[in-house]
Amino acid sequence: MANDDSRATERRARFEALAPELVEPLRRFLARRTDAATAEDVLSETLLVCWRRLDDVPADAALPWAYGVARHCLANAQRSARRQGRLAAKVATVDPPAETSPGPGGPDGHDGDDRLHAALVRLTDTEAELIRLWAWEQLTPSEIAGVMDLTPNAVSIRLHRAREKLKEIMRKDATASGHEESTEGRTP
Repeated sequence: MANDDSRATERRARFEALAPELVEPLRRFLARRTDAATAEDVLSETLLVCWRRLDDVPADAALPWAYGVARHCLANAQRSARRQGRLAAKVATVDPPAETSPGPGGPDGHDGDDRLHAALVRLTDTEAELIRLWAWEQLTPSEIAGVMDLTPNAVSIRLHRAREKLKEIMRKDATASGHEESTEGRTP
């Protein structure tokens, strides 16, 4: 019995040391991908999974592992929201609601660089997630591989392609809006 108590104490101590290192990076990770309320709910769910699977958390790569868990928890939350939306639509046809107003941060909950957001939306989900993990979370290809269940080599190749595609989209958008680069004063 004493052995179980010491094991529980060790487990709790490990989680209490690990959690503060994970909370803020995970909060930023989720805030970039969803609205604030969903981000907090998913953060809680992610930490719960980390507690339950504490023995599976790699000592040398806890954050990338936790990002992977957070991605799965966010996907579950988004699926749930879609199901709730479909149900609400069915209910609304039977009993239409009174007027509604959009939530904070605009109708889509997005705050930030609209050009970048518009360009990221034009990428595939995988390409956009690679860019976010690399640029926003500052993960290496090896760490991204752990988050996305890919090989580091596949991540490097896909990340390179995604970055090039994003650059091209943003270049075309800038050109289309009349912001072409000036070549004045340059020699060929």
